[in-house]
Amino acid sequence: MNSHPVRAAVAATALTAVSMAGGLAACGTGHGTAGASASAAGRGGFAIGLLLPDTHTARWARSDKPLIERKIRQLCGDCSVDYANASADVATQQQQMDSMIANGVRVVILDPVDYEALRSSVVKAHDAHVPVVSYDRLAEGPISAYSSYDSVQIGRIQGQALLTALSHKGHDAQIVMVNGDPTDPNTLALQKGALSVLKGKVRIGRSYYATGWIPQNAFSEMSAAIAELGPGGIDGVYSANDGLASGIVAAFRAQGVQAVPPVTGQDADLAAVQRIVAGRQYVTVYKSFTAEADAAAEMAVALGRGESIGAIAKDTVSNDTSKQIPAVLGALVPVTVGTIKQTLVKSGVYTIGQICTPQFQPACRKAGLIG
Repeated sequence: MNSHPVRAAVAATALTAVSMAGGLAACGTGHGTAGASASAAGRGGFAIGLLLPDTHTARWARSDKPLIERKIRQLCGDCSVDYANASADVATQQQQMDSMIANGVRVVILDPVDYEALRSSVVKAHDAHVPVVSYDRLAEGPISAYSSYDSVQIGRIQGQALLTALSHKGHDAQIVMVNGDPTDPNTLALQKGALSVLKGKVRIGRSYYATGWIPQNAFSEMSAAIAELGPGGIDGVYSANDGLASGIVAAFRAQGVQAVPPVTGQDADLAAVQRIVAGRQYVTVYKSFTAEADAAAEMAVALGRGESIGAIAKDTVSNDTSKQIPAVLGALVPVTVGTIKQTLVKSGVYTIGQICTPQFQPACRKAGLIG
């Protein structure tokens, strides 16, 4: 598999940046138009395609789709959004892309199921003069823009957090790595970042890839590791994201392990934050979905109007086609039990009430989130 494209800019990790961030599919499609805003009046509307990769990752339906649609409505009230979800199937997403091009969308926001396999579809879009904004995962081919985060840096943050959690163990600590889907370039970048910190500092007992980023696959891989190494032989787990962490924690609990070793994650899913409060996950990495979605929508609308995106995209990334792809790479914030209040709560991601439901109130009191 090709190595992950080298990013030309590294996202900042300061919390201050977070507070500033403000029939196609097998699983269903959507189409919506809102009334024109004053700024968009008279500028003319057009269709923007939105292709997301799967239904098992909670953030796509909960955050990304509504956020992108909302920002597009704000920027271009006459524009419409044609939405499709590929249900983790490459062929489905290729068909969705072809259909959108044939139906006359002017721009496509694409989060590829498989960044290599979707290259031919990106080329088709380019040949049809339809710009592609690659979203969250960097697609191959002649894309026009990219909105995401520096995955190598996320891996470094996760790796460093795991070392901090295992500092009392020293070099004797043994970990298991549960990486994401091997067809996702983010997986390789995350792994690269994590290994740059972990290699030589801990022993890596087992390393797996969870196909499709599916929690059940992480459960299966972690169950195999527990069977081979024994629950006492695993001091920590590198988990590529929060969804996989849920499967990993479930595997330990299925084996009767109550004191789950430190587990990493990313995305700051509410369930992951609650696991952190309860002591069943050590860290997550917060990335502002609003900032990522807004940047993608802003670039899509500008490209659809034939305008420059230079004022929006301050970074650049590289793929197999270009070394100067305009990009927006957002801020990254590690979150542990001691920093939930000053990060996620202070920036308005979640309220104390959302986190500290009755089930988690004892743990919240212990963590100092409630009195």
